[in-house]
Amino acid sequence: MLTVLANRTYRHLLAAQVIALIGTGLATVALGLLAYDIAGGNAGAVLGTALAIKMVAYIGVAPVVGAFADRLPRRAFLVSMDMIRAAVALCLPFVDQIWQIYVLIFVLQSASAAFTPTFQATIPDVLPDEADYTRALSLSRLAYDMESLTSPILAAGLLTVISFHWLFAGTAIGFLASAMFVVSVGLPRSPAKERAGGIYTKTTRGLRIYLKTPRLRGLLALSLASAAASSMVIVNTVVIVRSMLGLGQREVALTLATYGGGSMLAALVVPRLLDKVSDRAIMVAAAVVLTIGLGAMAALFASGAIHWQVVLAGWFVLGVAYSLSVTPSGRLLRRSANAEDRPAVFAAQFALSHGCWLIAYPIAGQVGARIGQPAAFAALAVLAGIGTLTAITLWPVRDPELIAHRHDDLPADHPHLREGHDGDAGHAFVIDDLHEAWPRAAS
Repeated sequence: MLTVLANRTYRHLLAAQVIALIGTGLATVALGLLAYDIAGGNAGAVLGTALAIKMVAYIGVAPVVGAFADRLPRRAFLVSMDMIRAAVALCLPFVDQIWQIYVLIFVLQSASAAFTPTFQATIPDVLPDEADYTRALSLSRLAYDMESLTSPILAAGLLTVISFHWLFAGTAIGFLASAMFVVSVGLPRSPAKERAGGIYTKTTRGLRIYLKTPRLRGLLALSLASAAASSMVIVNTVVIVRSMLGLGQREVALTLATYGGGSMLAALVVPRLLDKVSDRAIMVAAAVVLTIGLGAMAALFASGAIHWQVVLAGWFVLGVAYSLSVTPSGRLLRRSANAEDRPAVFAAQFALSHGCWLIAYPIAGQVGARIGQPAAFAALAVLAGIGTLTAITLWPVRDPELIAHRHDDLPADHPHLREGHDGDAGHAFVIDDLHEAWPRAAS
């Protein structure tokens, strides 16, 4: 897995990602404690609303950036977004009103919505070999999981000597360090290709490619299942640990770390699993575990079996299943788009998957606050089940990369035909200007 670190550009980009994620993790812990400090027992509802605002920013900004990402100077753009995020993080310690949280979260996450898909779409261009890219995906997932594990532990240690407000300073430092690593390398430009049409056509191109590809429609359904589970963890951990169990800030951080530890363990085994098992089999099985896990936690909480050890065990299982359900998604996106369309398709995944979070976050926050945590677990178990069953229906078991098809509408001397992309042999099929619909026999 570590062989890809020999690539200097990728090594620096990974370092930028890791440091920024640790800072973001500190902000996640601090934001939960800030919400609890301001809203008390209604912290879950406040967090649910703040995170829903985050999703609105993601859904609105990412497709627009993805439409023009192949024309942007990547390095300057990524650094600018890091600087904006650092500035917002420095403002958060001074918040004393709920509405101020909402405004700053929108600005911060709009910058993240511009940064993340552009960053993700850069990696396949840095590592064009699929085996290397698969290892990079696992390292990226591991980075997210290390953040989930180390940031809460670091936060727990820091909270013994400082106020949680100072954790936001760590977030700002993380974004500034990320910008420095991005500046230190040259980034390849996306293969630009001028396309006909106005802003609407360009902005929706990634979405149209995404929604016409069966495996990506399945990925979207699985994103709903993974969002259901993770939103419960992110929104309600602070409420469960502090209000229901009567524990302190350190236990909040350690509970989140347990979820991250399960996710990290799964990320370590994903590359070997993908050598033997299909992406679909791993991701669907993981979504089934997420659904069952949420249902089991609903039953345990309803029965009154509310102990910290139970929560830790449940969070660990959900972390493992979550990682298995999302880590291979980059491989699917890479397989499903030409190089020039990857920024738009990655942006589409970013926006659509966060649309799933937009559904899940308010359910986790509002149902938990108004009805109770058992009801929140049960509602999200139903949501995860819907996503899992939909994915099984939309994503065919047989999902070949090479699909035989014909181009009877093209002249015999068309470059596409001269390259042999016609007839029984087929080629790596993606939706583009020459392939506007998925072959019926293959869907």
